[in-house]
Amino acid sequence: MSSDLRAASTAVYAVFALAGVLFAAFAARIPEVKAALGLTAGELGFTLLAISLGSLGGLPLAGWLVHRQGTARTVAAGIVAAAAGMSLAGFAVDLWGSRLWIFLALCLAGLGIGSWDVSMNIEGAAVERRLGRSIMPRYHAAFSAGTVVSAVAGAGASRGGIPVAVHLLAAAALVLGVGLWSVRRFLPDPDAEPAEATPAATRGPGLRAAWREPRTLLVGFVTLAAAFTEGTANDWLSVAFVEGHGVEPWAGVLALAVFLASMTAGRLAGTRLLDRHGRVPVLRVTFVLAVLGAGLVVWGGTVLAYLGAALWGLGASLGFPVGMSAAADDPSRAAARVSVVSTIGYLAFLGGPPVLGLLGDHVGVLRSLLAVAAMVALALLALPAVRPLPASKPPSAG
Repeated sequence: MSSDLRAASTAVYAVFALAGVLFAAFAARIPEVKAALGLTAGELGFTLLAISLGSLGGLPLAGWLVHRQGTARTVAAGIVAAAAGMSLAGFAVDLWGSRLWIFLALCLAGLGIGSWDVSMNIEGAAVERRLGRSIMPRYHAAFSAGTVVSAVAGAGASRGGIPVAVHLLAAAALVLGVGLWSVRRFLPDPDAEPAEATPAATRGPGLRAAWREPRTLLVGFVTLAAAFTEGTANDWLSVAFVEGHGVEPWAGVLALAVFLASMTAGRLAGTRLLDRHGRVPVLRVTFVLAVLGAGLVVWGGTVLAYLGAALWGLGASLGFPVGMSAAADDPSRAAARVSVVSTIGYLAFLGGPPVLGLLGDHVGVLRSLLAVAAMVALALLALPAVRPLPASKPPSAG
């Protein structure tokens, strides 16, 4: 591996991990945010919807921005917006006690997260193609590792009584410093060209064409189901343990940490499994594990529920990174297709919080988690779409 490629790969690991750190810093304090603002489950769901609304503004534009500004600049802009939004969210909870301001702050954070997410996946796919082997799940494992470390830190901050604003401001400062340093080591951007010099296939019409491709839409649906499976746990698992199993808030955060640690392990092991067995068989197994894990969380006792969180994490580990790799199989269309698939996937974060919140108001947060099983069952039917394109020769066969 050349020194430039090694540096770029390390930088991609870093920005994925930092995305996980910033996300979990907020996710770990959700039970306290809910209590501080006096939110019901439904109101919390609509508050969390703000992140997805913001993301849906950044996702469709990310591919266009990458072509014109390059992945490094697009990631950097996303990091700045996300860090600013999360910092403001902390102030909205501790200083202002305002539902409106936290909603607006989370919209800004989501806008940054959306463009950051698409552009770092495009960079990761470019490095994966240069390496000639599966590595995307490991980048997403870095995201998961960042969430684990951040969730554990969040549990400690919660137990130690550290204000939400102080916690989120510290996380944002870390992300800004390391993130802006890391993007300088990305691969050169052959796609960052003036609009008039960019090939027609990669400009606006290319994006519109990607929305009409059946395979891209099916890959997007698989990614949607994977995002729903992962995002439901991220948003609701700690609350479900606190309200459904009667544990202390820090123990609810610990359940989230178990889920995230298991998901990280699944992503680290997943590259070899994908190279050996292919995308479709591996995803079939992991999706089934997600259903079993969710069932144990809902119907098991407290100890079995923690085991369920671990199985759920394994089951949620590979769907999203495989969807990104499948969208980027053709390098010439990677930016447009990754943008489309990411946008579809993020619909889970748009619809998931309010749907789970409304279900939680009627059947309890714990039982509302069974919605995961229905979504995954539908996604199993669409899994053949993630098989590699014949001409692309990606690193993992399926």
